[in-house]
Amino acid sequence: MMTPAELLLRRYAAQGLVAEAGRIALDFFGRKESLGVTMKGAQDWLTVADGTVEDFLRARLAELFPGDTVIGEEGGGEASDAVWIIDPIDGTANFAHGDRNWCISVGFLVNREPTIGIVAAPALDELYVAQRGQGATLNGQKIAVSGIDDIRRAYVELGWSARMPAQLYLDVTSRGYAAGCSIKRSGSGTLGLCHVANARTDGYAELHINAWDVAAGMVIASEAGGWVSDFFAGDGISKGNPILCCTPALASQLSDITGIA
Repeated sequence: MMTPAELLLRRYAAQGLVAEAGRIALDFFGRKESLGVTMKGAQDWLTVADGTVEDFLRARLAELFPGDTVIGEEGGGEASDAVWIIDPIDGTANFAHGDRNWCISVGFLVNREPTIGIVAAPALDELYVAQRGQGATLNGQKIAVSGIDDIRRAYVELGWSARMPAQLYLDVTSRGYAAGCSIKRSGSGTLGLCHVANARTDGYAELHINAWDVAAGMVIASEAGGWVSDFFAGDGISKGNPILCCTPALASQLSDITGIA
């Protein structure tokens, strides 16, 4: 069992590391010729910054907490009772195209329970921090979900993945519009969850997403009062799952629209 002091140490350490990683990423972002953009698959972007940031975070976390394990988008890893889950650049397509909507995401799970979430969006000068039972902040200020309870007033983000048939996304979009909500897509699942947390949107859904995209954002959204589906059920940590996150009053309606329980 991890003590409150051990958790607090990890939160403060991760907050500092993510802020430093943000400066590394931002330097790459300002020099497009340095990005070395390649493709891992259809609409699956990779830059030199992804590897550099993940290597930095892995090395520093290993030094500070050698008993913890690390899973990263680029380097993989193994789950344990104390595991860091890293996305070095979430929203890489945005990053590679000069769009500022990207972030660095570090989540910490204790016994498969999302416990600490740190997300830096350095091009937007934003740092989200949350710890289970301690609330969530943006740049040090407490944040909370919108509280919207009318689907006809809801502003919802729907993520997209080439791993799922396009028709499924079109069907969800159609049902959403028929119910009266407005739907958007911004290209970062992590920030999609964070934007529910700070009430920029009222919900975020994606039919399949990986653990590194949600491990930090789930803590931030839930600590801001959001409802979050049980992403880590089954093989979620290794194979991914659907995700639905929203202000609580919309959970039932958005579950019907998306098919995500």
